[in-house]
This record gives sequence, C-alpha cells and structure tokens, in this order.
Amino acid sequence: MKYLSRFTFLMLFLLGMATTYAQDENNPWAIFVGTNALDSYPTGADVVTPDGIISSADFGDELFFETGNWNIVPVVSSVGVTRYVGDGFSFELSGSFNRIERLGKVEQFEDLSWINVDGIVQYNFRNLLNNKQYWFDPYAGVGAGYYSLDNEGSGVFNANLGINFWITEQFAFTIDTNYKSAFEDSDLDFFQHRAGIKFSFGGQDTDGDGIYDKFDDCPNEPGLEEFNGCPDSDSDGIMDKDDACPDTPGLAEFNGCADSDGDGIDDTKDECPDAAGTAENNGCPDSDNDGLIDKEDDCPNEAGPAANNGCPWPDTDGDGVLDKDDQCPDEAGTVANNGCPEVTEEVQSELNEYAKTINFDTGKSSITKESEEALEAILAILDEYPTAKFSIDGHTDSVGSAKSNKKLSETRAASVKEYLVSNGVDEFRLSSMGYGEEKPIADNNTKSGRAKNRRVEINLVKD
Repeated sequence: MKYLSRFTFLMLFLLGMATTYAQDENNPWAIFVGTNALDSYPTGADVVTPDGIISSADFGDELFFETGNWNIVPVVSSVGVTRYVGDGFSFELSGSFNRIERLGKVEQFEDLSWINVDGIVQYNFRNLLNNKQYWFDPYAGVGAGYYSLDNEGSGVFNANLGINFWITEQFAFTIDTNYKSAFEDSDLDFFQHRAGIKFSFGGQDTDGDGIYDKFDDCPNEPGLEEFNGCPDSDSDGIMDKDDACPDTPGLAEFNGCADSDGDGIDDTKDECPDAAGTAENNGCPDSDNDGLIDKEDDCPNEAGPAANNGCPWPDTDGDGVLDKDDQCPDEAGTVANNGCPEVTEEVQSELNEYAKTINFDTGKSSITKESEEALEAILAILDEYPTAKFSIDGHTDSVGSAKSNKKLSETRAASVKEYLVSNGVDEFRLSSMGYGEEKPIADNNTKSGRAKNRRVEINLVKD
C-alpha cells in the first residue's frame, strides 16, 4: 500500500533525526511510538462527500467519546521524537499515517490515505506542580504541520493537550489530542488522538560511572560514589576538583600537591622539586652560597660570579690577567697590554729588517716574487701580537718628481698592506702611508744612499 511505504520512510526519517541529533551533551530526548485516530466531525466544518451528502456539527459536539466517527489504524501508525529544550519546554517532531473511511458521520466506499508531519512546542506542567519526579505529567503545546489527504495537501495550525503516565523513570504511557485547523478555509479541520508508549533518555550517565547525571556533581568525568561522582585520579583522598595536583598524590596541607624533597615547599611552587632548597631560592639549593642556584651554576661547589656561570674566573696563561680581561688568554702578556705580549724594540727591529728586503718591480707597486719569504716572516711576527696595530710606511729616493714619488710610495705601502690582509691579518690592525722622498735615511746623491731610501717600514702604533 502506498501510504504504508510513505509511513515507513517517515519512520526511518524521524528515527534518523533522533540518531543524528542525540549527540547533545545531556541527551534530553524521548521517542513516542503508538497509534492514532482521526475525526473531522466535531470540528464544526461542513463536509462534502462523494455522494453529495453534507454533514456538519457544532464545534465540540461529541468531541472525544463518539468513537464511531473515528478513523483508526490498529497498528503502529504514529511516531515522534521529543527534545527537551529547558525551563519546562520541549519540541516534538512527529508523523502519522491513517486510512480515512468516514468524514463526519458518512462512511466512504473507498479508503483515503492520510499522512501528516507536525512540529509542536510543548510546555510541561509538572514544573508548575512542583512534581518533577512524579508519574503524572500533563503538557500542552502549539505548532504547525502538514497533512496529505489522498495526495491533496494542507498546512495546519496545531493545538495539543496530553498526559504522560510514567511507569518507570524511562517508560511512560502517553495519550494526547491535537486539534488541526487548516490554513485554508476550503480544507478540512481534524481532531487527531494518539495513544502509545514513550521512551525517555532522562537519567543518563554520560561518564559511565554508575551515577546518574542528575545526582553526579561531575557528570562528564567518571568518579566515585563517595565523592558524588567526582574523580580522585591520584587516590590521595582529595577529589580532583579540589585538588591542585589531581594527577599526583599529595597532602591536604598543600591542596593535594606533593613536597617530594621535603623542604616545606610544594612541588608546584618548587623550581627544584627533587632537591631540598630554600624559600628565597624558590626551593632550589645554592651549595656554594655564591648567589647562583646549583642548577644554573656550572661550578655548584665552588663560589664564583654569575657573569662566569658561578665559576671562578681562570687565568689560563698565568700572566696575572684573568681570562675575562685578557685579550690574549692563551699567551702570557702584561697587564699594561691587556694580557697580550708587548712588541719589544728587538721585535720592531726584526720587522723592519724583513720589511726593507721587500722589493717591487721597477717604477711599480707590484711586489716581486723574491719578496715572499720576507713577507711570510712578517706574517709570523704579526700573528704573535694579535692585538698590536702597525703602520706600513712607504719611502722613495729623490729620483723623479716629488709628486710621482709620493704617489708611488703610497701605492707600494698599500700593496704590502693588501698582501698582509689577504693572508689573514685583520685590516683594522694595519694602516698604510706614503712619504715619497720626504724622510730619507741616507744620501740621495749616492747610489747606495738612494737604495737605502727606497724602502718599506712596519712600525708599531702606540695608543
């Protein structure tokens, strides 16, 4: 039968709704299954039947008890899903099917199929009666719906009255009546009466601890009966919601937290919970009393400054200058030269002995290959004094113009500097200057004198 297949679809739809939306944290759902009866006679409407007979009644005549006017399907023909919203209000979505054998008091020769879907907002009067856990549960509601009568549809306004008779906490026998007033005057009004069983999901145990949510102070966490359903995860006799350290067994004096090192500071406030310390150090020890706690002290048993991570400053080269102040910590020097060795007159003389053997191509600033040995020796000496600064000075003889000699001496001095820097000497330690023929050290009138005047000097720059 076509109406039965439609109703089967309707039942699956409604049960699907319950499954889909039943995942609310409190699950305040109920399912109704029962039968229904339809009666158009006492609605006060004229009814035109196929044989032309007109039947009418005053509204309310034989309202409930003239069952001879009812259309009943003696099987499961009505289902509903109810969702409790709060403050006594619920919303019900329901559906029914029926066979219309009579309209008013006129029996038809051929059944008409009836299917309807309704949405109703209900109010539960049990709250007003202060009777929340009693078996008598009256309710009323209003809403709207739609019915199909032999494939002709109509929207309706619904007024609803009913009673739940609770047999247990979850099962009730339910009866109700609905007045369905069609939106269009040309469509039929009906009374629909229902009776059936309602299954409620009230009294649920969300956390599965055997204590119903309404009696459970912690309904979302499995707990113990002695704590009204609240957990004590660490089994220290203090329930988790009052326990500052719910996962670690502790003491009541520390709000459930432990004092693992026994220093009188609970572990949550103790920065060193496994080593006894003092309150001023937030529970951490300072074994050498240098003001730096042991876990931040590289030398916890030897006092030292914080700037050196709690260790005494070393003097690696033993020159009396601490490494922190020693610019040459691995090489003995003098206090006056910040821990570095000083350039002596002998070293200065040795530098210039090598420097004066540096030769250039005639009239040019390019260094000859034969000068590399002297430059390597100069590099070795400069490496021994890593903080000393030197000036590279270029000089020429008097042959040629003073201007060209000055420029040549500058480029030659710069060429030596460039060589030294390219071989690892910090350029900020070196400067270069050209003096041309301005500072002769021998007579330019002789060949030997001019040879001595063509020279490069490397001199210590003193601060």
